[in-house]
Amino acid sequence: MPAINSPSVILTQRDSLPREERPIPYDRSRRIPEPRTRTNERIRAREIRVIDETGQQLGILPPQDALAIARQKGLDLVEVSPSAQPPVCRIMDFGKYQYQMEKKAREARKHQRNIVIKEVKFRPNTDDHDYEFKKNNVLRFLGDGDKVKAVVQFRGREITHRDIGQQLMDRLLGDVTPAANVEYRPRMEGNALTAILAPKK
Repeated sequence: MPAINSPSVILTQRDSLPREERPIPYDRSRRIPEPRTRTNERIRAREIRVIDETGQQLGILPPQDALAIARQKGLDLVEVSPSAQPPVCRIMDFGKYQYQMEKKAREARKHQRNIVIKEVKFRPNTDDHDYEFKKNNVLRFLGDGDKVKAVVQFRGREITHRDIGQQLMDRLLGDVTPAANVEYRPRMEGNALTAILAPKK
């Protein structure tokens, strides 16, 4: 073990402290971020335009005066338009306001629908029975609100008969026209002829 006064060992004041007394490094990642909506004492503007809980404008006030009015009513002062000059603040029940916003967000998510692209593959030599089955799948997917990627896959020497694949794709697009908009016209992608269909709104 090298001596303490050896050049290879340098003890700092922190190292000389017992382990339990050493300062804990500050972890910046653990800082609590400020809420997006400033309220009450967090409002930093020197002057704000104030609207009370009934919608009446109280004029331009210092935040301290507006907060005093809100406190007298048992309510909060909420910055609703921070980019305005001066910022617009409203006197309201912030807890109730947050609940209403969260409820609206949940309702919006409930009515959102993720668009899914279903793929239906054909071959140039697809027979009529198989074609009808796959065409009905395309119509079912479109009816469910999904997009469809229609693919005519060529294998080996079939690629020399692209006209047959094009005829098959044209037949499909014609059959599903009442239910579909052609989002991407048929085009070759490697050894496949592809088109994207979207449901009609």
